[in-house]
Amino acid sequence: MPAESTTCLIAGGGPAGIVLGLLLARAGVDVHVLEKHDDFLRDFRGDTVHPTTQALLDQLGLTEEFASIVRGRIREVEMSGPDGVLMRVPLARAAFGSRFDDIALAPQWDLLDLLVREGSRQASFRITMGADARHLLRNRRGDVVGAEYVADGETVRERAVLTVVAAGRRTELRIETGSSVRDLRAPMDVLWLRLPRSDGDGAGLLVRLGDGDMAIAIDRGDYWQVAYLIPAGTDADVRAAGLEALRDRLGALLRFPDATIRSLSDLDEVKTLRVGLDRLERWWSAGLLVIGDAAHTMSPVGGVGINLAVQDAVASANVLAPLLLRAQEDPARFEKTFTTAPLARIQRRRAFPARVTQAVQRLVHRRVIERAFANRGPRIPFLLAADLRHGGLVARLAARALAWGIRPERIRGIAGGPTVRRHPR
Repeated sequence: MPAESTTCLIAGGGPAGIVLGLLLARAGVDVHVLEKHDDFLRDFRGDTVHPTTQALLDQLGLTEEFASIVRGRIREVEMSGPDGVLMRVPLARAAFGSRFDDIALAPQWDLLDLLVREGSRQASFRITMGADARHLLRNRRGDVVGAEYVADGETVRERAVLTVVAAGRRTELRIETGSSVRDLRAPMDVLWLRLPRSDGDGAGLLVRLGDGDMAIAIDRGDYWQVAYLIPAGTDADVRAAGLEALRDRLGALLRFPDATIRSLSDLDEVKTLRVGLDRLERWWSAGLLVIGDAAHTMSPVGGVGINLAVQDAVASANVLAPLLLRAQEDPARFEKTFTTAPLARIQRRRAFPARVTQAVQRLVHRRVIERAFANRGPRIPFLLAADLRHGGLVARLAARALAWGIRPERIRGIAGGPTVRRHPR
């Protein structure tokens, strides 16, 4: 069985893993990223790149390259029910002076390719595609000292000073961490589909509440990415009702032209996403750190998952880069265990925004989504409803929290590396 070694081994080539690997490599840390699949093309990858993530790409000097992969921009958030508009607010009014005042729509596979190209410019960055991380390696004390993965049919054991799990909520490594999971139970699943877009349909992010159901339409330029929300576990019932019934519901909710709705020609075009909402109680142990979806699984509400994952990576790199560089110079580094204090510090910093975001998502689940499923309107106090409808201060603050997040991170110190380029203002 081949053996390898690196300073930081990252299991998972999603936004959290790639961004952390890129930032550590810029600082000179030897990094090896393991990505299970041969490419990044997957259904249900979030592609709403919020202002905080755009600002980080700007810090890295990648604004112009990122602009080349953007397929559209959301500049307004609108929520409507059967009786009319419930909330409408332009994101520019919520920017409060920020240079980045919209949500960019960029296919996540293109964004990851961009970040990998940037990482590959660093001599200390390595990524192996088609590498399935199967098990954590432990020493006699039970400390994590690397991972075992399979690539090209060959099993490889790789030692590492620090192992990072960023492989999403379904990874077996999440179970091997030994941490308990707090399941917050999302009430819905999502049916994903595409519909063609015409100029008269509206623009931006449209949220439509109906009589017993709900849909979200994301403007992607020449088409709508539609999320049709259904009660958890009822996917088979929706499919059994047939294509025509689904078309009728989408038509009533979205109020798009009939030709647009009828372009949905087969239920095979509709994909099901099982929604999760949970978090690990502890993200670390000796020699191990868990970040991104593996640490805190988000529901699709707000499209915040990718952005929280990136924020986790930045906060981690800010703390870890100088420590890993120091460890990298120690000839006896693999006989020692990476200290847990900085890992606990990362969780303390990033658990707060994760908990707050999940609390807001649960509130939306209860007050909006579950009530929509029960054929009841959202429960919003009268004065607050008026503020939301007219884009008042509360609406702007809500949009701010959605798009800019809680406790946004910036690349600091050595984590930026010697080649950080800032886009001219």
